[in-house]
Parts: sequence; structure tokens; C-alpha cells
Amino acid sequence: MRHARLFRIAVRSIARTKLRSALTMLGVIIGVGAVMVMVAIGQGARSRIEASIQNLGTNLVVITPGASNAGGVSRGAGSFNRLTIDDAEKLARESLLLSNVSPVIMAGARIRGGGANWFAPIFGVDVAYPVIRDWATSSGQFFGAADVRAMRKVCVLGATVAGNIFPGQDPVGEQVILRGVPFKVIGVLAAKGQTADGSDQDDCILAPYTTVRTRLAGRQFIAQILGSAWSAADVEAAKSEVSAIMRESHGLGDWEEDDFTVRNQADLAETATGTTRVMSMLLAAIAAISLFVGGIGIMNIMLVSVTERTREIGIRMAIGARPGDVLAQFLVEAVVLSTLGGLVGVAIGYGSSWLVGRLTGWPTTIAPAMAGLALGFSAAVGVFFGFWPARKAAALDPIAALRYE
Repeated sequence: MRHARLFRIAVRSIARTKLRSALTMLGVIIGVGAVMVMVAIGQGARSRIEASIQNLGTNLVVITPGASNAGGVSRGAGSFNRLTIDDAEKLARESLLLSNVSPVIMAGARIRGGGANWFAPIFGVDVAYPVIRDWATSSGQFFGAADVRAMRKVCVLGATVAGNIFPGQDPVGEQVILRGVPFKVIGVLAAKGQTADGSDQDDCILAPYTTVRTRLAGRQFIAQILGSAWSAADVEAAKSEVSAIMRESHGLGDWEEDDFTVRNQADLAETATGTTRVMSMLLAAIAAISLFVGGIGIMNIMLVSVTERTREIGIRMAIGARPGDVLAQFLVEAVVLSTLGGLVGVAIGYGSSWLVGRLTGWPTTIAPAMAGLALGFSAAVGVFFGFWPARKAAALDPIAALRYE
């Protein structure tokens, strides 16, 4: 039989039992739709996380406190803090692969100013911080090296803080009170938005680390040290160099473990995409189960169809149809059934992806190649699960088929 004729016969057979065919395709529709949504969500989440990580800075290297052990049990990263200003200064002096280094001292405080109150974290940083974070000011300017040396009480407000403390006005030149200490506002940071974990980067205040350490924090150890490599190609080598300098600074022997952690943007992205990966795996499992169930449904319906059309098969064989023709007829019918389900699934997947994008704000895009792959997979399901019923039909004895009631 010619392929066009086989296709027409398959379509007529499916059209005769519309409701049964639609129910048969349901598993394939759900499976393919789930695959499309999974890919769209995965790509959207990945692009959002990558944008957030890139927003943290350029060629970023982050040094944070290490883990402590109690009774042979690790208390987790950050539980043992030995980071100091001296570490940051040593890195700035001796590192050949870091272009900029800044300590970060954290202190939370209630801010008063402009007749309003707000609570935000205060970061004591060096002049290299905006360069490392690639963070510009929308008004005013960042503090300079002289402000750091003189421990001047100046600060730069994040966009969220500025909008809540001084709504509708430029706060440059105004005064804010941080833990009872007056600070002069000399600049406002440009808005950066949320990080990958949903925290607001603009809800902060930056001040000279010398001022924050003496006036607000009063602690010997610091929260972290930020650095930036000269180029993206230098990041991995910079991590190794930083580890060596930090071990020397802390006087660690060859047998002792690091009491600090060094990470870069790729490490941060890997951590942030963990949840997205789990979600994608869950959706992939749902899609696989749905396609498997849909394939079983196609096989069952095709077996029923073979039983119902036994006399028809006998007549075809009696007038000259070969077993290969009967096999092709039922196999094409199974493939058409699964492919139609795949087409509907792709359409539903595109619509659901658009809806997810509207609800979450993530850029959910599906490459045309992915839609073609989904259709090809649904056709493969039809071939795999339709072969046995088709083979059973082709193996019927023409005489017994003609006598079948």
C-alpha cells in the first residue's frame, strides 16, 4: 500500500471512534505537555539564576568563614569565623590574580531619617566594593579612600532604602541615624533587583568598613572578603592562589583543613540551580510516567481494534493484502494516534509555558527543536507500543479471520 493511502485509512479509523481516540491520546498529551513545561521552566529558571549571579559582580571570588567541628560533627560552613581585616589586606598586597579586594563587615540597624524608619543590613566595605560588584550610583557618588582612612561617617543608600526613607526625593546630602550614630548620605546605588534566592540586593546601606567596625559592629572578625579576578580565565587559578595566601595568613599546617571557604560565580550558580534541578527531575518523572501510561493505552486500544476488525483483516488478506501490509496499516494507525496526541501536547505545553511565565515573571522559552524532539518521541511511543498489536493483526489466519464473529 502507498503511504498516503495508509495514512487516510488510519485517520478514518481514528475518526470513527473520536471519544475513544481522544481518551487514548490523553496520556501522550499530558506527557508531552509536561515535557514542554519542564523545559520552559528549566530554561527560564536557569536564565534568571545566571542573570542574578552575573549581577553579583564581575569574575567574583568570595571568601567566607569555614566550618567548625564539635564531637566529630560538622556545624556547617560559616560556623567558625577567623576572617579578619588583615586577611583582606594581605590578599590585596600579595595576590597577583585578583584585581580588587574588599572586606565586608555586616551590621543590621534601624535607620531613621526623613521622618521615617526602616530596618536594613549595613555593609562596611572598601572603595573597591562597587568595582567588584559592578555597582554604579544613580545619584551622588561612592566614598573614597580618604573617607575610609579617616573613618568618616558617610554612607551610600540602596535604592529600596532610599525609596522608603526619602520617598520621592534625592537623599544625597541628607542625614540618617544608624544605631544612634549620624551618617551623611553621599550617594544612592542604582537598582540591582533580587538575587537567585529572592533577597533584595537594594535593601542595604554601604559605609566605610573602618567606620562600621569601630562605630557599629565592634567585632574583630568580618563576614566575608570579596575579590575579583583580572579575567574570567583567571578565576579558577585565583581561587587556588587565594587559598594558599589564606592558609599562610592563618598559619595552617599541611595536615590541617581550611578554616575558610573560597567560591566563585560558577559555584554559586551550581548551588542556586539545585532546587531547579530537583523540580525538573520531578517534572521529567511525571512526563515519563504519563508517556508510558499513554503508550499502554495506545497498545490496549489497538489490541481492541484488532479484535473488532478481525473480519476486515480477513477480507483484506483474501483479496491480496500481504501480512506486511496489515502490519503497516495498524502500525501507521498507532503512530498517527500518538503523533496527534503529541501535537496537542505541544500546543498545551506552549500555552502552559506562557502562563507560567506570566505568573512567575520568568522568561520561559521553548526552542523549536525541543518541540520537534517531543513530537518525534511521541511518534516513537506509537511505534514501540503499536508494534505488538500490529504484529498480532498481521499474524492472523485469513480463513479464521473470515469466520470470526
